[in-house]
Amino acid sequence: MTPFIQRILFVLTVSLFPPTVHAAAQPANIILLLADDLGWTGIGCYGNTLHETPNLDRLAKQGMQFTDAYAACTVCSPTRASLMTGKYPARLHLTDFIAGQNRPFEKLTIPAWTKYLSPKEETIAEALRSHGYVTAHIGKWHLETKSPVKGFRAEQFLPIGQGFETSLDKPTGTRGYFLPTTFTRDDGSKGGFVTDYFTDEALKVIAKNRAKPFFLYLAYHNPHTPIQGKATLKAHYEKKLATRPDIKIRNATYAAMIHSLDESVGRITKKVDELELSRNTLILFVSDNGGLTQRNGKIDNIADNSPLRRGKGSAYEGGVRVPMIARWPGTVPAATKCSTPVMTIDFFRTALDVASKERSAKLAAPIDGVSILGLMKNPQSELKRDTLYWHYPHYHAGGDAPYSAVRRGKWRYIDFHDDTPDALYDLAADIGETKNLIPRQSKLAAELKSQLARWRESVGAQMPRKNPRFDPDKTGKSAPQKRKR
Repeated sequence: MTPFIQRILFVLTVSLFPPTVHAAAQPANIILLLADDLGWTGIGCYGNTLHETPNLDRLAKQGMQFTDAYAACTVCSPTRASLMTGKYPARLHLTDFIAGQNRPFEKLTIPAWTKYLSPKEETIAEALRSHGYVTAHIGKWHLETKSPVKGFRAEQFLPIGQGFETSLDKPTGTRGYFLPTTFTRDDGSKGGFVTDYFTDEALKVIAKNRAKPFFLYLAYHNPHTPIQGKATLKAHYEKKLATRPDIKIRNATYAAMIHSLDESVGRITKKVDELELSRNTLILFVSDNGGLTQRNGKIDNIADNSPLRRGKGSAYEGGVRVPMIARWPGTVPAATKCSTPVMTIDFFRTALDVASKERSAKLAAPIDGVSILGLMKNPQSELKRDTLYWHYPHYHAGGDAPYSAVRRGKWRYIDFHDDTPDALYDLAADIGETKNLIPRQSKLAAELKSQLARWRESVGAQMPRKNPRFDPDKTGKSAPQKRKR
């Protein structure tokens, strides 16, 4: 074959079969699934024997289960703000659920606090959007204000004003978890269960944006009150409970709600897999606080966070330790557990680390969270942090006195702001926080109390004060909230 003919054949081959051009690797998609009031042991892989959660259990087998994951607060809005900003609620002065409770006759007067996420804060949606991500919010937000704030427009407090290109919540007229019977779904059906509707819309977001990096924040209302579930699932759990007298909390409707939550997670992961996006998609499932166990001193037949003490609104582990699962095939090793303490403040830096390590490194201070991407890749790796903090200067129907807390290593110290005795617990030996070790570990207790005080000062935490209107006959009672006009 002559050189001339070889050149002709080469040109024809290149023209007909051009060489593959490998584009730069696309940043990974990020799906954040946030449950509402789901306690640490609310799902099967964390030890629950009533709730059937095969999809969440499978997610844990396909990825990493965090045993010591924490919400930044014992109630929802502060935790949601921590997810969005990477900051402690105390630094944001957003320290209670919006709009909180007015308890005018308690021992302490709660400090003034910010009842919204300020548009001045950079959210993870804004940061990822500036890095080329499509950003979508579906479900509960609970960071907006209904009262005018000087210098801002009302829409600036909504998801679309905080970096999300699209946002969807319950349709008008929805009562609890059931859509209006007049509401027509895409398939022509009427009404339906809110969780299913949210999931339908989330699947559209995933399918529509499969060719570009996206951040999907799906914030479920499940299993927050009102306790409402599908009739068929409720009947299933009633039948199951009839054969299980050993189960302490016997709420078939609550179990049905978690069942629906699990079905939703299964549909999300199935869609990601079907579209062959799994190896380029981080799915993170977490809860905003612990399960609700009591209100105004009375035990509720709703959640059981055992072996943790108490639940939502309280100062104890049951209020803040939550389930957390990460799946990212090829990056997060399957069927692994991580016992390093992590918190919702860490998601901001982690998400940016996923999008761009260079962008993550340039984050302006102060960001309180750290990236846990290294832990996700190797649960035995070292995290350059050994201390986590909480600050809740409020009263709550499910809780105790206003408090601050610190966890350092295996030790957890609770500093109550009224005359309730402080407490020190060894979580490695006493996860249920039953033995106050201050009498035996007075030096360590004093050290942790001092460390907690220094942290509060460093973040500008606001403190409650003695209440001149204190009335022991009226404690535990809420007064109507006064709205600004």
